[in-house]
Amino acid sequence: MLLAVDIGNTSTKLGVFDGEKLRATWHMATGVHRMADEYAALLFNLLHRQGLETTDIKAAAMCSVVPPLISTFEELFERYFQIKPLVVGAGVKTGVSIRMDNPREVGADRIADAAAAHKLYGGPVIIIDLGTATTFGIVSKEGDYIGGIIATGIATAAEALFTRTSQLPRVELARPKHVIGSNTVTAIQSGIIYGYASLVEGMLERIHKELGAKVKVVATGGYAELIANVTDVIDVVNPDLTLIGLRLIYQINKG
Repeated sequence: MLLAVDIGNTSTKLGVFDGEKLRATWHMATGVHRMADEYAALLFNLLHRQGLETTDIKAAAMCSVVPPLISTFEELFERYFQIKPLVVGAGVKTGVSIRMDNPREVGADRIADAAAAHKLYGGPVIIIDLGTATTFGIVSKEGDYIGGIIATGIATAAEALFTRTSQLPRVELARPKHVIGSNTVTAIQSGIIYGYASLVEGMLERIHKELGAKVKVVATGGYAELIANVTDVIDVVNPDLTLIGLRLIYQINKG
């Protein structure tokens, strides 16, 4: 079995693949000061609850936007699983050509998303990752990553609204019944949820215009389902896109 790990700024997602089948997925908070032993203890418990042992894991692939945690997870895998993980980065074959001014600037998770989206849905395709940041990745018909867009994430914006104002409360990120809020809480919810849906709609309109055609739109990330429920411009929601991309990249490199 393959253990795939996507280390994000806020949360880390893990998935176990049995062949091509994703057998289990988990989320844990990303803690840059957490030691390998601490992550191992959490992971052992998750595996055990799924009826899995460390000896069932024969390989690992990972990507990270938090550089210090790469060595932490490498230590975890080497000490507790006796395997060397494949870390998506420079020198790793991904099957994705990056047509950017500086290819090294493109996050490993974006590359994994591109590999998975092109494999699953063909191209051209637009990938929206609604997580700590809201990112758009554009993949060509040939599977090349041709560019992207980065905006503030939903939770990041909501937290900034709470911390940078004196009287506005922290609210649940849930869809309000009406666009026009009848109180402060629903007004904030409308501004965040419908506001980000409008951001997605507006950016997609501009991207399609620049591409000269409408293409398939795939959403992933923790808030993908939330936004997809209030707009009709998202074709597919796939919360496991990055993990699937890691599996595909591992297969390319290990055969």
